[in-house]
Amino acid sequence: MNENKPSGSQNLACVFCRKSEDCPNKYGEKKTKEKWNLTVHYYCLLMSSGIWQRGKEEEGVYGFLKEDIRKEVNRASKLKCCVCKKNGASIGCVAPRCKRSYHFPCGLQRECIFQFTGNFASFCWKHRPVQINSCSNYRDSLPCTICLEYVAPVPTYSVLRSPCCKNAWFHRDCVQVQAINAGVFFFRCTICNNSDIFQKEMLRMGIHIPEKDASWELEENAYQELLEHYEHCDVRRCRCKEGRDYNVPDSKWEIKRCQCCGSRGTHLACSSLSSCEQNWECVECRGIIYSSDFQKAKKHALPISNNVAIADCLLEESSPKLPRQSPGAQRKDLLRQGSKIRRDVSSILTELGFQIKRKTKSLYINKANIWNSALDGFRNQKFNPSYTIEITYVNENDHSGREHPGSKQEFLSLLMQHLENSPVFEGSLSKNLSLNPQALKENLYYEAGKMLAISLVHGGPSPGFLSKTLFDCLAYGPEHSQPVLEDVSDFDVAQTIIRINTATNMVELNSVINECYHYLELIGCPRLITTLSDKDVLVRNILVFHVIKRVHIPFESFKQGLKTLGVLEKIQTYPEAFYSILCHKPENLSAQILRELFTVHTLPDVEVLEFWNSYLQTIEEGKSATTLEDILVFATGCYSIPPAGFNPAPSIEYLRMDFPLGNKCSNCLALPITNTYKEFQENMDFAIRNTLRLEKEESSHYLEH
Repeated sequence: MNENKPSGSQNLACVFCRKSEDCPNKYGEKKTKEKWNLTVHYYCLLMSSGIWQRGKEEEGVYGFLKEDIRKEVNRASKLKCCVCKKNGASIGCVAPRCKRSYHFPCGLQRECIFQFTGNFASFCWKHRPVQINSCSNYRDSLPCTICLEYVAPVPTYSVLRSPCCKNAWFHRDCVQVQAINAGVFFFRCTICNNSDIFQKEMLRMGIHIPEKDASWELEENAYQELLEHYEHCDVRRCRCKEGRDYNVPDSKWEIKRCQCCGSRGTHLACSSLSSCEQNWECVECRGIIYSSDFQKAKKHALPISNNVAIADCLLEESSPKLPRQSPGAQRKDLLRQGSKIRRDVSSILTELGFQIKRKTKSLYINKANIWNSALDGFRNQKFNPSYTIEITYVNENDHSGREHPGSKQEFLSLLMQHLENSPVFEGSLSKNLSLNPQALKENLYYEAGKMLAISLVHGGPSPGFLSKTLFDCLAYGPEHSQPVLEDVSDFDVAQTIIRINTATNMVELNSVINECYHYLELIGCPRLITTLSDKDVLVRNILVFHVIKRVHIPFESFKQGLKTLGVLEKIQTYPEAFYSILCHKPENLSAQILRELFTVHTLPDVEVLEFWNSYLQTIEEGKSATTLEDILVFATGCYSIPPAGFNPAPSIEYLRMDFPLGNKCSNCLALPITNTYKEFQENMDFAIRNTLRLEKEESSHYLEH
């Protein structure tokens, strides 16, 4: 038999207060001795004025003997409660000449103070101890440091103030629950963790602090989850067919935990990690790292058309890093596009650029063979995409071995032109991935994705040649993409689709299907056509196979390369921002854009600046063979303003020479000093047109191949 709480004990009333409630936080533990026909609340027994603990802890009830309890009940039966006016008031106020007596619950109701220490004194509402408010310069309200609900910062019975922290306030009920749960060993100030001063004051103000260990320390295996390793892949798209919890050490399916928080993980293969020795941070930690480095980063020149405050680059990021969660806790959903604030692509690329370290890596580039030079440089074991890239131009035909410093943005601009015309893509304007056996053999699809990622982060131009279907596959997944006829570059396949789609009756439709039956069987699309409307499903299946399923392996390889420097992850997080630069060519330049883009340094007189402005206007009106894009290429090596902006910002200087000079390494355009505008225009046209023509001829033979 359980003598503490036998069956039916919840209906038995305490012999002191005559209440049957079982509320340990208010009245203490309710204990019943069936053989004595006795039920008491612990606090009612402890605070009774005429009883002492004469037995050992295990004797009687908490050391109070049976006969002493009976005597105290008999004494209290003669005293009337000054609150409820009923007999049995066992507790009296200890203040001299105060005659008030009351039951423990009645005392709580009238806000009496019961001190659970020393002689266990009790004070009525007239003589209870109070806290002195040493400062009255508080706001209207302050939060309770336990429940965080607001309280009036004035000491009352229900609102207590910390003795060690002047701005720490809490509800009496909150601090009492905390004391019961924490016990004497862990109960302390919620702000400064002081225990001695804090406990002394709380005991004075009637807070019961039980002499026991904390409740969380008594729970069996309470911290067992902390001993478990986190083993779950949290990347946006897990590639493991066995599931996100599959973990095989020393293989590509080993789970690598975030090196910062340890509460997120990824399969090595899902994040293109070659070994567990490589560093990896989760999405939240990476955002925090970028944020902490932001103030130290050098300011980049952004496009004039995108006037975005640099500080906004990170302030718009999603929620801050969450506390570490155990394996049993709810995992965060990483697919949060719907709640993301729309962001400008230049700010996203600037943020990604914070990964670039000051350590430099030189790439030796042959302008006549940009593609192979870039492949050799990127495939070099010592190449790290997070290092600052320096370009050095070399000429294989120059036996003297001379080297010339080059412009990184010019190199990236030329590389994107070669990439657009490379065998990894097919199509005229909007490009899709091709199925090229040689490109697969040489792993060019991976290298193409890597080049694209490096170009975007290191300040290269907008590619602008990806098809919407390819972009949708990257951003949302192939299963959420719907190809169209324009995606098909194979003439025969396109004609087959057109014939099926334009069939007006079943005879015509079946005739087309019979003619291309072997092709349909080969691609897994033989269908039993019963109605004319079935042709729509058939066309859709052909498009999905030819544009998506056929190039599944190249697509996966291209996607892995695009993960370089976290670019793919940003594309999937902010698809609307990246769509404009990956699928659309930049808008044509205007005279106004170039005026604002170039910073004018010291000029000898206003006339030179007037010539420059007039020259831009002349070009915009079509009165010159030179284009505004030609000027930008002449000065920077780029045909358009990179999404991440120029670094350094383009500038204009003057030269006491007859012809202009473009310095692509510093993005500087030096203007000539002339006597007339006509001479200025002729000299500018001559120098720019001929310089670009010679550069084009130098590399044209490779483009033809």
